[in-house]
Amino acid sequence: MDHPAAPTPPGRTIRSAELLAIGTELTVGETTDTNSGELARSLVAHGVGVTRVTDLPDHQPTVVEALRAALDRADLVVCTGGLGPTPDDLTREAVAEACGEDLATDPETLGWLEAMWARRGQPFPAANVKQAWTIASASSLANPHGTAPGWWVDRPDGRVIVLLPGPPREMHPMWHDVVLPRLTARGVGDDLDVRTLRLTGIGESQVVDRLGEELLRRTNPVVATYARHEAVDVRISARAQGGRPAAELGDEAEAAVVSILGEHVWARGDTTWADALSESLAARGWSLAATERGSGGALVGLLRGMPALRRAEVLADGEAMPADPPPDAEHEVREAERVRAEAGVDAALAIRVEATGRDTIVHVGVVVPTGRHAERRTVFQGGRAGADRAAIAGAAVLLAALRG
Repeated sequence: MDHPAAPTPPGRTIRSAELLAIGTELTVGETTDTNSGELARSLVAHGVGVTRVTDLPDHQPTVVEALRAALDRADLVVCTGGLGPTPDDLTREAVAEACGEDLATDPETLGWLEAMWARRGQPFPAANVKQAWTIASASSLANPHGTAPGWWVDRPDGRVIVLLPGPPREMHPMWHDVVLPRLTARGVGDDLDVRTLRLTGIGESQVVDRLGEELLRRTNPVVATYARHEAVDVRISARAQGGRPAAELGDEAEAAVVSILGEHVWARGDTTWADALSESLAARGWSLAATERGSGGALVGLLRGMPALRRAEVLADGEAMPADPPPDAEHEVREAERVRAEAGVDAALAIRVEATGRDTIVHVGVVVPTGRHAERRTVFQGGRAGADRAAIAGAAVLLAALRG
C-alpha cells in the first residue's frame, strides 16, 4: 500500500519549507511537538531552509488558512497529525479544501486497512474508512507502524504537501524511509554546509563577547550561538557563494571560531556527554564507575546509556562522609578510587555537590590508569539546575582527563 508519487512538475527545487503540527492537544499544552524539531533538522541538513513552524488546533478553517498561506511562501509544506479516524482528525479534509479537490475512498488503501483488522480477528470499524480517503493529486505513503497512511501531494506549480502521522514512532520511519528519499530524488536544497560546535565551561554571553559582532553579523556563513541545557552551541551555516563551495566557507568560519574558543569545544554536531565519554573510553578499552553525592542523581541521568558504565551510585548527603575534619580537596579522588576498586573498572568519577544559595559548588575527583585529578568548580544557579550543571562539570573534568 505505497502508491508511487505522480510525476512532479519540473523546474522547482525544494529550497524552502514550512512545518504545520496539527492537533488541539498541542495548542492547549497537553502534548509537546517534538516532530517539527526532527523534521527541521533533517531538512536543514539537506539544504532546505525552514521558514516557519506552526502549531494548529483541530479546526478545519484554521488549518486551511494556514495551508494556503504556507503554499504561497514555501516550496514544501509538511503537516504532522490529524490523520486518525476520529471526527476531529481533519487534516485530509483541510488539504482537500485547500487544493480545491474532492475526497474519495481509495480501494487499495481500504483493503489494506480491512486486512489489518481481519488479521486481528476483529470487525472493521466504520470510523476507520476515512483513513482510506484520498484526493486525485495525492499518493498514499505506507505506514507499517500504524493505521494512518500519509499523503504526498503534488501541486501544479511544483510545490509539494506531505502529510505524516502525529505519533513519532510512525512519523519517523515514514519521513526517513519514504519521504526524504523522494524529496532527494526530485531535487532538494542548495549547496549548504551546517555544523555545530559544542562548548563547555563558558556562558553564552561570554561566547558572544569573545566572538564579536563582526563574526556574528555575517550573512554567509551565519554564525549563531544557542544556550542549551547541556552546552553552549555555536552553529555555523554556510551557502555556496561566488564559485566557492559551502564546505570551504564553513571550514573558514569554523577555524575562526576555534581560534577564539577552541579550549571550550568538547564535541560537534548533536553529540551528548554520554556519547563523547563513551567514544573516549572505547578508544582505550576502559570501563567506568561513578559516584555522586548531593546531586539527586543528576550524574546518573547524564551518563545514562553508556556501554562502558559498570556502576553508578547515588549517595545521600553525609553518607560515608567523615564528620571531623571536613572533606578536603582530595576526598573525591579517594571516593573515585574506592568505587573504582569496588567495581573493578579502569576509570572512575566522583562528584560532591554543595548548594551555596544562588550558585552551586561541585567537588570532582577523577582516577584513570594514567593519573588522578581533583578539582573544585562553581556553577551558576542552585537547586535542580545547579545539580545538573554540576554533573556536566564533572563530566567535563573526566573527558579532559581521558583526552589528556
